[in-house]
Amino acid sequence: MCDDPRCTHAMPFTAPTRPALSRRALLGAGAATALASGFAATGVGPAFAQPAATRPNAIGPDAALKRLVDGNARYVGNAMENRDFSAGRVARASAQYPIAGLVSCADSRVAPEYAFDQGPGELFVVRVAGNFLDDHGLASLEYGVAVLGLPLIMVLGHSGCGAVDATMKVIKDKTVLPGHLPLLIEAIRPAIETAEKTKAANPLDAAIAENVRYNVRRLVDAKPIVAEAVTKGTVKVVGAVYDIATGKVAMV
Repeated sequence: MCDDPRCTHAMPFTAPTRPALSRRALLGAGAATALASGFAATGVGPAFAQPAATRPNAIGPDAALKRLVDGNARYVGNAMENRDFSAGRVARASAQYPIAGLVSCADSRVAPEYAFDQGPGELFVVRVAGNFLDDHGLASLEYGVAVLGLPLIMVLGHSGCGAVDATMKVIKDKTVLPGHLPLLIEAIRPAIETAEKTKAANPLDAAIAENVRYNVRRLVDAKPIVAEAVTKGTVKVVGAVYDIATGKVAMV
């Protein structure tokens, strides 16, 4: 479990320290408001099609999390409500009102909209192998919080994560990978090194869970936009792991 009280989990489901992310220094007090206003003025922020208080996603973090919890239960029970993906297509053309942002693995077997039984426009998903946070992913989530009004962000790992497993093997064997693959390794390495200290019976499962917790902490502390929203209580950051075999999501 994350020990930080700012990333508590209201609803249970059954790289070395990095310097401040680039561009943060450019954002001062009131940056979120300026960002939102700027996007809205240029038409980039379609969520501003109606006042914040009346938007469909104007719900609290706990309510948003409950919708994901309930949706996952429907998915596991093969009782999904979202089957007609043409429904609401015209309305979505003018605005988006996602109830949650996700940092999800790029693994093709993980489909957040299905796993949480949410329709198009409900989830704002950032995907990368190993479900870690980088500058570009953070910028996307900052947009989600400041412009789209996200009340919840979830870091979603999954069972048997190949990116985490590969990182463990590279660290152990001191393998040198080609291309840009070393960037993945360095992003996931801090979580692996922390998990190894626990001497867990299942090192891969422990590393997957720790990778989620590590990125939850990074998001909670991501100043100024996400961290300020978390402090105010308008946004909650949680972590979870999706089991590919069963479809169940468990909080970590």
